[in-house]
Amino acid sequence: MTTTLSEVRPNQRTPFARYRNALWLLTRRDLRVRYSTSALGYVWSILDPLVMALIYWFVFTQVFQKSVGEDPYIVFLLAALLPWMWFNGTTADATRAFLREAKLIRSTKIPRTIWVNRLVLSKGIEFLASLPVLAAFAIFAGATLHVEVLLFPLAILIQGVLTVGVGLIVAPLVVFFRDLERAVKLALRALFYASPIIYSTADLPEQLHVVAAFNPLSGIFSLYRAAFFPEQLDWYLVGVSAAMSVLLLLVGILVFRRTERAVLKEI
Repeated sequence: MTTTLSEVRPNQRTPFARYRNALWLLTRRDLRVRYSTSALGYVWSILDPLVMALIYWFVFTQVFQKSVGEDPYIVFLLAALLPWMWFNGTTADATRAFLREAKLIRSTKIPRTIWVNRLVLSKGIEFLASLPVLAAFAIFAGATLHVEVLLFPLAILIQGVLTVGVGLIVAPLVVFFRDLERAVKLALRALFYASPIIYSTADLPEQLHVVAAFNPLSGIFSLYRAAFFPEQLDWYLVGVSAAMSVLLLLVGILVFRRTERAVLKEI
């Protein structure tokens, strides 16, 4: 499916309105293309994290005596695994953001940050679409919903800022250093185990708590989990995560601005 120049540059009054319109258009295109050739469609967006969660649930509750996390463990897992899939999927796709759409990027004059932001938005929509699965397991497992569920929008906001920042760093640098694509995949694999997904930060040795706090995903996951496990909420982690996310966004904007012209020449 192609996107015409007139579609990408709608006749809107303000630059913000044009940007918003183009962002939504490209996001819809991404989602439509992703699922147009799939018979299962939406199911695939939640099947991967669901299978992973069931595997970890089986290992830690049926094979070994679980000493991490909270009960019900499947809800504890999904509350972090689903947002992880948003971050992981966006970052992985950002490594090909400019290379895959090179022709369209060169032929349009919309702000090039849109090619990263549309990934963040499309993966974010998939994340929101997967939340009914979390709700279903919470009901089935008898998890109690607490007032901290109102913190979900804050978690989504901080994660959105973080993911945009990382994407703005990764996307242009991969154009110059193609091996970075594989390096990012390895880093994401390591980050999965270094992040409190199958465990919580409280399960770590005390001497690692300060180090773990500087993983911005730690505070974000604590916000999501607080909806079902209020004791998981740690405002120190949340504060550090918010600060790190804003810092990475500023670094991403700086990197993107300094490399944009060179990227256009390279692609």
